[in-house]
Amino acid sequence: MLTGYFLFSTALALVYAGLLHRYVRAWRRLPTWELPPDFEPQTPVSVLIPARNEAATISACLEAWGRCAYPRHLLELLVIDDNSSDTTGDIAWKIAASSNLNIRVLRLSEAPSLEGHPPTGKKKALEWGVAQARGALIVSTDADAQPSPKGLLLLVSLFETQQPKAIAGPVQLREGHTLLQHFQALDFAGLMGITGAGIQLGWQHLGNGAHLAYPKAVFEAVGGFAGSEDRASGDDLFLLQNIARRWPDGIRFLKNAEATVLTDPCPDARSFFQQRLRWGTKNAALPERPVKLVLALVLLFCWSILLNAGLAIFYPPLAWLLAGQLALKAIADFRLLAPMCRFFKAGRLLRWFWPSFLLHLLYIAGAGLASLYWKEYEWKGRRLR
Repeated sequence: MLTGYFLFSTALALVYAGLLHRYVRAWRRLPTWELPPDFEPQTPVSVLIPARNEAATISACLEAWGRCAYPRHLLELLVIDDNSSDTTGDIAWKIAASSNLNIRVLRLSEAPSLEGHPPTGKKKALEWGVAQARGALIVSTDADAQPSPKGLLLLVSLFETQQPKAIAGPVQLREGHTLLQHFQALDFAGLMGITGAGIQLGWQHLGNGAHLAYPKAVFEAVGGFAGSEDRASGDDLFLLQNIARRWPDGIRFLKNAEATVLTDPCPDARSFFQQRLRWGTKNAALPERPVKLVLALVLLFCWSILLNAGLAIFYPPLAWLLAGQLALKAIADFRLLAPMCRFFKAGRLLRWFWPSFLLHLLYIAGAGLASLYWKEYEWKGRRLR
């Protein structure tokens, strides 16, 4: 029995290391997209910005879109106010009235109700935005995110050249000042690498709602978020995987650091846990089996390390197994994070690798297990289940 336990623990470590090795190779093979010479966009774009209680960030978001190098006659911004209890909607209205951008502010409370229930939540906000959008290409983002000046040009040039059914773009967190914020930035860089590599391999179709694009006709053809209406989160993943089921080769990742959308990390441990709990509660319902298998592997591996750390106190030979697991994980993680930090021009983040390495173990084990049983969380002033 002890031999079997050793073999199982070793196998988890080797599979984890092998998996990250495949991701690293796929990321390197993923071609960087460059703006074609003399590119002149032709596609009308509708940028959807669902917002709830974002009075502190909505101005900076819209100002960043104002610096976007895209023809004004082809661009509209739709701020969808999701029943905010602060002044988000009023601020957006004032900016729309004084801006030279085409900004429309939609109140989700004014959208058609379903069976007498007023619509709420990000998915409903996005659905309402798509329905009202005038552009052929939908770009979704967050109210606390800021695009780069060239990002939309790069995205549309990829769309017009290759005609994909959806595009996932790079997102990175600002570094912040605390260990937790540095950890989040490193973790997010790794997630972006896995996102791009997974699409390149065709194994999994991931993306982030802060930087996602798809034709309006494609959204309508797959029924939008059909099959996940009862899930408060996961608008990005469920939509991408709905699209991938119909067009398996139709999704692209925009690999160019100049297209990066920046957003803020969670300010404290409580908000970080609530965010990751929200992300984790949807994982079991994701339609793509490879995604669920990878998530299960990572959770099992991290718990195996923690279990061996405890058991080694009573059975010292397990310390060798523990050391091997930690070494493989550290090497595999660093080999993924190093090129991603170079991609985002954030090499200084690697100075936080070792404390972040330990935090990653605890976070995956804790939040991963909690998401299987803890089905309620708080987000944007709402209690969700």
